[in-house]
Amino acid sequence: MNLFSPLTLGDLELPNRLVMAPLTRVRSGVEGVPGPLVVEHYRQRATLGLIVTEGTYPSHVGQGFPGQPGLVTPEQIEGWSNVASAVHAAGGRLVAQVMHAGRVTHPATNGGRDVVAPSAIAIAGETRSSDGKHAYPVPRALREDELPGVIAEFVQASKNAIAAGLDGVEIHSANGYLLHEFLSPASNQRTDAFGGSPENRARFVIEVVTAVAEAIGAGRVGIRVSPEHNIQDAFEPDAADVAATYGALADALAPLGLAYLSILHKDPAGELVQGLRARFGGPVMVNSGFGAVTTRAEAMSITADDVADAVVVGRAAIANPDLVRRWLNDLPQNAPDPLTFYGAGAEGYTDYPALQH
Repeated sequence: MNLFSPLTLGDLELPNRLVMAPLTRVRSGVEGVPGPLVVEHYRQRATLGLIVTEGTYPSHVGQGFPGQPGLVTPEQIEGWSNVASAVHAAGGRLVAQVMHAGRVTHPATNGGRDVVAPSAIAIAGETRSSDGKHAYPVPRALREDELPGVIAEFVQASKNAIAAGLDGVEIHSANGYLLHEFLSPASNQRTDAFGGSPENRARFVIEVVTAVAEAIGAGRVGIRVSPEHNIQDAFEPDAADVAATYGALADALAPLGLAYLSILHKDPAGELVQGLRARFGGPVMVNSGFGAVTTRAEAMSITADDVADAVVVGRAAIANPDLVRRWLNDLPQNAPDPLTFYGAGAEGYTDYPALQH
Protein backbone atom coordinates (compact mmCIF):
# COMPACT_ATOMS: atom_id res chain seq x y z
CA MET A 1 0.00 0.00 0.00
CA ASN A 2 1.13 3.53 -0.76
CA LEU A 3 0.51 6.39 1.67
CA PHE A 4 -0.82 8.47 -1.22
CA SER A 5 -3.17 5.86 -2.69
CA PRO A 6 -6.98 5.94 -2.25
CA LEU A 7 -8.70 4.15 0.62
CA THR A 8 -12.29 3.23 1.41
CA LEU A 9 -13.34 3.53 5.06
CA GLY A 10 -16.94 2.38 5.28
CA ASP A 11 -18.99 5.06 3.51
CA LEU A 12 -15.95 7.33 3.17
CA GLU A 13 -13.76 7.46 0.05
CA LEU A 14 -10.31 8.91 0.82
CA PRO A 15 -7.92 10.11 -1.89
CA ASN A 16 -4.92 9.32 0.31
CA ARG A 17 -4.13 7.58 3.61
CA LEU A 18 -2.99 10.59 5.61
CA VAL A 19 -5.44 11.38 8.40
CA MET A 20 -5.41 14.53 10.51
CA ALA A 21 -5.48 13.60 14.19
CA PRO A 22 -8.10 15.02 16.54
CA LEU A 23 -6.28 17.99 18.05
CA THR A 24 -7.55 20.07 20.96
CA ARG A 25 -7.11 23.72 19.94
CA VAL A 26 -9.69 25.51 22.20
CA ARG A 27 -10.64 28.27 19.76
CA SER A 28 -14.43 28.00 19.88
CA GLY A 29 -15.11 30.58 22.60
CA VAL A 30 -17.26 30.53 25.71
CA GLU A 31 -20.28 29.14 23.88
CA GLY A 32 -18.39 26.33 22.15
CA VAL A 33 -19.38 27.53 18.68
CA PRO A 34 -16.90 26.99 15.84
CA GLY A 35 -16.52 30.41 14.17
CA PRO A 36 -14.82 31.71 11.02
CA LEU A 37 -11.34 31.05 12.41
CA VAL A 38 -12.17 27.37 12.99
CA VAL A 39 -13.76 27.17 9.54
CA GLU A 40 -10.58 28.48 7.94
CA HIS A 41 -8.32 26.17 9.94
CA TYR A 42 -10.08 23.04 8.75
CA ARG A 43 -10.59 24.33 5.20
CA GLN A 44 -6.85 24.85 4.82
CA ARG A 45 -6.22 21.16 5.56
CA ALA A 46 -8.81 19.68 3.19
CA THR A 47 -6.24 17.86 1.03
CA LEU A 48 -5.57 15.39 3.83
CA GLY A 49 -7.32 12.10 3.19
CA LEU A 50 -9.54 12.60 6.23
CA ILE A 51 -9.85 15.28 8.88
CA VAL A 52 -10.90 14.19 12.36
CA THR A 53 -12.07 17.22 14.32
CA GLU A 54 -10.90 18.12 17.77
CA GLY A 55 -12.90 16.45 20.53
CA THR A 56 -16.45 17.85 20.63
CA TYR A 57 -18.61 17.43 23.70
CA PRO A 58 -21.94 15.59 23.41
CA SER A 59 -23.38 17.24 26.55
CA HIS A 60 -22.48 20.20 28.70
CA VAL A 61 -21.51 17.78 31.48
CA GLY A 62 -18.95 16.30 29.11
CA GLN A 63 -17.11 19.55 28.33
CA GLY A 64 -13.46 19.19 29.28
CA PHE A 65 -11.86 22.51 28.36
CA PRO A 66 -12.74 26.20 28.01
CA GLY A 67 -12.95 27.06 24.34
CA GLN A 68 -13.82 23.48 23.36
CA PRO A 69 -16.54 23.14 20.71
CA GLY A 70 -19.73 21.19 21.31
CA LEU A 71 -22.33 19.35 19.26
CA VAL A 72 -25.24 20.26 21.51
CA THR A 73 -26.80 23.67 20.81
CA PRO A 74 -28.30 24.90 17.51
CA GLU A 75 -25.53 27.50 17.30
CA GLN A 76 -22.84 24.84 17.67
CA ILE A 77 -24.45 22.67 15.00
CA GLU A 78 -24.66 25.66 12.65
CA GLY A 79 -20.99 26.41 13.31
CA TRP A 80 -20.02 22.87 12.36
CA SER A 81 -22.22 23.13 9.27
CA ASN A 82 -20.10 26.08 8.16
CA VAL A 83 -16.94 24.06 8.77
CA ALA A 84 -18.26 21.07 6.81
CA SER A 85 -19.36 23.25 3.89
CA ALA A 86 -15.94 24.86 3.64
CA VAL A 87 -14.06 21.56 3.87
CA HIS A 88 -16.30 19.95 1.25
CA ALA A 89 -15.98 22.95 -1.07
CA ALA A 90 -12.21 22.46 -0.87
CA GLY A 91 -12.56 18.76 -1.70
CA GLY A 92 -12.12 17.34 1.79
CA ARG A 93 -13.78 14.85 4.13
CA LEU A 94 -14.52 15.55 7.79
CA VAL A 95 -15.66 13.48 10.77
CA ALA A 96 -16.46 14.81 14.23
CA GLN A 97 -14.71 13.29 17.20
CA VAL A 98 -17.39 12.91 19.88
CA MET A 99 -15.72 13.18 23.28
CA HIS A 100 -17.19 13.09 26.76
CA ALA A 101 -14.49 14.27 29.16
CA GLY A 102 -15.76 12.22 32.08
CA ARG A 103 -13.69 13.07 35.16
CA VAL A 104 -11.18 15.16 33.15
CA THR A 105 -12.99 18.42 33.88
CA HIS A 106 -14.19 20.69 36.67
CA PRO A 107 -17.48 22.45 37.54
CA ALA A 108 -15.75 25.72 36.63
CA THR A 109 -15.46 24.38 33.08
CA ASN A 110 -18.71 22.47 32.57
CA GLY A 111 -21.05 25.13 33.90
CA GLY A 112 -21.25 24.05 37.52
CA ARG A 113 -22.53 20.59 36.67
CA ASP A 114 -21.55 17.30 38.26
CA VAL A 115 -18.29 15.75 37.16
CA VAL A 116 -19.06 12.12 36.38
CA ALA A 117 -17.05 8.95 35.85
CA PRO A 118 -17.37 5.16 36.17
CA SER A 119 -16.12 5.36 39.77
CA ALA A 120 -15.58 8.09 42.36
CA ILE A 121 -11.81 8.31 41.81
CA ALA A 122 -10.17 11.64 41.12
CA ILE A 123 -7.24 12.31 38.81
CA ALA A 124 -4.08 13.52 40.53
CA GLY A 125 -3.13 17.03 39.51
CA GLU A 126 -4.83 20.16 38.23
CA THR A 127 -7.01 21.29 35.37
CA ARG A 128 -7.15 24.74 33.84
CA SER A 129 -10.50 26.52 33.58
CA SER A 130 -11.35 30.06 32.52
CA ASP A 131 -10.78 31.28 36.09
CA GLY A 132 -7.45 29.56 36.71
CA LYS A 133 -6.17 26.19 37.85
CA HIS A 134 -8.17 23.81 40.04
CA ALA A 135 -7.43 20.43 41.53
CA TYR A 136 -9.39 17.73 39.75
CA PRO A 137 -12.52 16.99 41.83
CA VAL A 138 -13.62 13.58 42.99
CA PRO A 139 -16.18 12.64 40.32
CA ARG A 140 -19.60 11.24 41.03
CA ALA A 141 -19.89 7.61 39.98
CA LEU A 142 -22.55 7.21 37.31
CA ARG A 143 -25.46 5.05 38.40
CA GLU A 144 -26.31 2.15 36.14
CA ASP A 145 -29.71 3.69 35.40
CA GLU A 146 -27.95 6.83 34.12
CA LEU A 147 -25.90 5.04 31.49
CA PRO A 148 -28.64 4.87 28.83
CA GLY A 149 -28.92 8.65 29.09
CA VAL A 150 -25.21 9.06 28.43
CA ILE A 151 -25.49 6.72 25.44
CA ALA A 152 -28.37 8.86 24.17
CA GLU A 153 -26.12 11.94 24.38
CA PHE A 154 -23.52 10.29 22.16
CA VAL A 155 -26.25 9.28 19.73
CA GLN A 156 -27.78 12.76 19.58
CA ALA A 157 -24.41 14.44 19.13
CA SER A 158 -23.63 12.04 16.30
CA LYS A 159 -26.97 12.78 14.65
CA ASN A 160 -26.20 16.47 15.06
CA ALA A 161 -22.87 16.00 13.29
CA ILE A 162 -24.58 14.32 10.35
CA ALA A 163 -27.27 17.01 10.31
CA ALA A 164 -24.49 19.60 10.14
CA GLY A 165 -23.19 17.91 7.00
CA LEU A 166 -20.14 16.14 8.39
CA ASP A 167 -19.24 12.80 6.84
CA GLY A 168 -19.28 10.79 10.05
CA VAL A 169 -18.10 10.58 13.64
CA GLU A 170 -15.23 9.13 15.62
CA ILE A 171 -16.14 7.93 19.10
CA HIS A 172 -13.38 8.99 21.50
CA SER A 173 -12.51 6.03 23.72
CA ALA A 174 -8.92 7.05 24.40
CA ASN A 175 -6.62 9.31 26.41
CA GLY A 176 -8.33 8.96 29.77
CA TYR A 177 -11.72 10.47 28.93
CA LEU A 178 -15.06 8.92 29.89
CA LEU A 179 -15.15 5.86 27.65
CA HIS A 180 -11.49 5.09 28.32
CA GLU A 181 -12.25 5.48 32.02
CA PHE A 182 -14.62 2.53 31.71
CA LEU A 183 -11.93 0.42 30.02
CA SER A 184 -9.15 1.10 32.54
CA PRO A 185 -9.14 -0.92 35.80
CA ALA A 186 -7.55 2.09 37.53
CA SER A 187 -10.54 4.34 36.88
CA ASN A 188 -13.29 1.69 36.74
CA GLN A 189 -13.77 -0.12 40.02
CA ARG A 190 -17.46 -0.84 39.54
CA THR A 191 -19.02 -4.06 40.76
CA ASP A 192 -22.02 -4.10 38.41
CA ALA A 193 -22.26 -5.34 34.81
CA PHE A 194 -20.00 -2.48 33.64
CA GLY A 195 -16.99 -3.21 35.83
CA GLY A 196 -14.72 -5.95 37.07
CA SER A 197 -13.80 -8.29 34.23
CA PRO A 198 -12.26 -7.07 30.96
CA GLU A 199 -15.50 -7.95 29.18
CA ASN A 200 -17.56 -5.93 31.65
CA ARG A 201 -15.25 -2.91 31.42
CA ALA A 202 -15.59 -2.98 27.63
CA ARG A 203 -19.38 -3.24 27.78
CA PHE A 204 -20.25 0.46 28.00
CA VAL A 205 -18.00 1.40 25.08
CA ILE A 206 -19.56 -1.39 23.01
CA GLU A 207 -23.07 -0.16 23.85
CA VAL A 208 -22.21 3.44 22.92
CA VAL A 209 -20.66 2.52 19.58
CA THR A 210 -23.44 0.07 18.73
CA ALA A 211 -26.11 2.68 19.43
CA VAL A 212 -24.35 5.32 17.36
CA ALA A 213 -23.84 2.89 14.48
CA GLU A 214 -27.54 2.01 14.53
CA ALA A 215 -28.48 5.70 14.54
CA ILE A 216 -26.31 7.04 11.71
CA GLY A 217 -25.03 3.94 9.92
CA ALA A 218 -21.95 1.91 10.84
CA GLY A 219 -20.14 3.03 7.68
CA ARG A 220 -19.98 6.55 9.09
CA VAL A 221 -18.64 5.55 12.52
CA GLY A 222 -15.06 5.10 13.70
CA ILE A 223 -13.62 4.61 17.17
CA ARG A 224 -10.30 5.72 18.68
CA VAL A 225 -8.51 3.82 21.44
CA SER A 226 -5.15 4.25 23.19
CA PRO A 227 -4.26 1.01 25.00
CA GLU A 228 -1.31 1.24 27.40
CA HIS A 229 -1.06 5.00 26.89
CA ASN A 230 -1.35 5.54 30.66
CA ILE A 231 -2.44 9.17 30.44
CA GLN A 232 -4.69 11.15 32.79
CA ASP A 233 -4.53 8.33 35.34
CA ALA A 234 -6.28 5.80 33.08
CA PHE A 235 -3.51 3.37 33.89
CA GLU A 236 -3.29 0.01 32.12
CA PRO A 237 -0.10 -1.61 33.46
CA ASP A 238 -1.07 -5.27 33.05
CA ALA A 239 -0.38 -6.43 29.48
CA ALA A 240 -2.59 -9.49 29.80
CA ASP A 241 -5.50 -7.40 31.07
CA VAL A 242 -5.00 -4.89 28.26
CA ALA A 243 -5.05 -7.66 25.66
CA ALA A 244 -8.19 -9.16 27.17
CA THR A 245 -10.02 -5.83 27.50
CA TYR A 246 -9.27 -4.48 24.05
CA GLY A 247 -9.63 -7.92 22.52
CA ALA A 248 -13.16 -8.14 23.93
CA LEU A 249 -13.84 -4.69 22.52
CA ALA A 250 -12.50 -5.56 19.06
CA ASP A 251 -14.42 -8.84 18.96
CA ALA A 252 -17.69 -7.08 19.79
CA LEU A 253 -17.13 -4.27 17.29
CA ALA A 254 -16.05 -6.53 14.42
CA PRO A 255 -19.58 -7.59 13.34
CA LEU A 256 -20.84 -4.00 13.24
CA GLY A 257 -18.98 -3.09 10.04
CA LEU A 258 -17.58 0.19 11.33
CA ALA A 259 -15.69 2.60 9.08
CA TYR A 260 -12.48 2.18 11.04
CA LEU A 261 -10.60 1.54 14.26
CA SER A 262 -7.98 4.19 15.13
CA ILE A 263 -5.25 3.05 17.53
CA LEU A 264 -2.85 5.39 19.31
CA HIS A 265 0.14 3.28 20.38
CA LYS A 266 3.88 3.70 20.38
CA ASP A 267 4.45 0.32 18.71
CA PRO A 268 1.97 -0.02 15.84
CA ALA A 269 3.78 -3.03 14.37
CA GLY A 270 3.75 -4.88 17.68
CA GLU A 271 1.72 -7.85 18.81
CA LEU A 272 -1.01 -5.88 20.63
CA VAL A 273 -1.92 -3.53 17.78
CA GLN A 274 -1.61 -6.16 15.08
CA GLY A 275 -3.68 -8.59 17.14
CA LEU A 276 -6.43 -5.99 17.53
CA ARG A 277 -6.27 -5.25 13.82
CA ALA A 278 -6.80 -8.92 12.99
CA ARG A 279 -9.68 -9.28 15.43
CA PHE A 280 -11.41 -6.06 14.31
CA GLY A 281 -11.26 -7.18 10.69
CA GLY A 282 -11.95 -3.77 9.16
CA PRO A 283 -9.79 -0.78 8.25
CA VAL A 284 -7.33 0.23 10.95
CA MET A 285 -5.43 3.51 11.20
CA VAL A 286 -2.55 4.02 13.60
CA ASN A 287 -1.10 7.01 15.40
CA SER A 288 2.40 6.37 16.71
CA GLY A 289 2.99 9.99 17.72
CA PHE A 290 1.86 11.95 20.79
CA GLY A 291 5.14 11.54 22.64
CA ALA A 292 7.15 11.78 19.44
CA VAL A 293 6.35 13.43 16.12
CA THR A 294 5.46 11.05 13.28
CA THR A 295 7.89 11.54 10.41
CA ARG A 296 7.30 11.22 6.68
CA ALA A 297 9.55 8.16 6.50
CA GLU A 298 7.72 6.43 9.34
CA ALA A 299 4.31 7.22 7.88
CA MET A 300 5.30 5.88 4.49
CA SER A 301 6.73 2.70 5.97
CA ILE A 302 3.57 2.02 8.01
CA THR A 303 1.48 1.72 4.86
CA ALA A 304 4.23 0.20 2.68
CA ASP A 305 4.82 -2.58 5.23
CA ASP A 306 1.06 -3.12 5.74
CA VAL A 307 1.21 -2.20 9.42
CA ALA A 308 -2.04 -0.24 8.98
CA ASP A 309 -4.39 1.04 6.31
CA ALA A 310 -3.87 4.72 7.16
CA VAL A 311 -1.64 6.92 9.30
CA VAL A 312 -2.90 9.55 11.75
CA VAL A 313 -0.65 12.60 12.17
CA GLY A 314 -0.97 15.58 14.49
CA ARG A 315 1.79 18.13 14.75
CA ALA A 316 2.84 17.85 11.11
CA ALA A 317 -0.76 18.65 10.12
CA ILE A 318 -0.88 21.59 12.55
CA ALA A 319 2.16 23.24 10.97
CA ASN A 320 1.62 22.27 7.33
CA PRO A 321 -1.85 22.82 5.88
CA ASP A 322 -0.54 21.35 2.59
CA LEU A 323 1.11 18.36 4.26
CA VAL A 324 0.07 15.91 1.55
CA ARG A 325 1.86 17.90 -1.16
CA ARG A 326 4.96 18.34 0.99
CA TRP A 327 5.22 14.66 1.91
CA LEU A 328 4.34 13.44 -1.58
CA ASN A 329 7.17 15.48 -3.10
CA ASP A 330 9.52 15.38 -0.08
CA LEU A 331 9.47 19.16 0.26
CA PRO A 332 10.56 21.22 3.30
CA GLN A 333 8.14 21.50 6.20
CA ASN A 334 7.11 24.24 8.61
CA ALA A 335 8.03 23.47 12.22
CA PRO A 336 5.13 23.43 14.72
CA ASP A 337 5.23 25.95 17.57
CA PRO A 338 3.96 24.30 20.78
CA LEU A 339 3.58 27.70 22.46
CA THR A 340 0.67 28.49 20.11
CA PHE A 341 -1.11 25.10 20.15
CA TYR A 342 -3.68 26.45 22.61
CA GLY A 343 -5.07 29.96 22.45
CA ALA A 344 -7.85 32.13 21.12
CA GLY A 345 -6.42 33.65 17.96
CA ALA A 346 -5.05 32.96 14.50
CA GLU A 347 -1.43 32.72 15.58
CA GLY A 348 -0.26 29.14 15.31
CA TYR A 349 -3.65 28.13 13.95
CA THR A 350 -4.38 29.58 10.52
CA ASP A 351 -1.13 31.44 9.83
CA TYR A 352 1.15 28.52 8.94
CA PRO A 353 1.97 29.17 5.27
CA ALA A 354 1.37 26.77 2.43
CA LEU A 355 4.04 26.42 -0.24
CA GLN A 356 3.66 29.14 -2.85
CA HIS A 357 5.13 27.34 -5.85
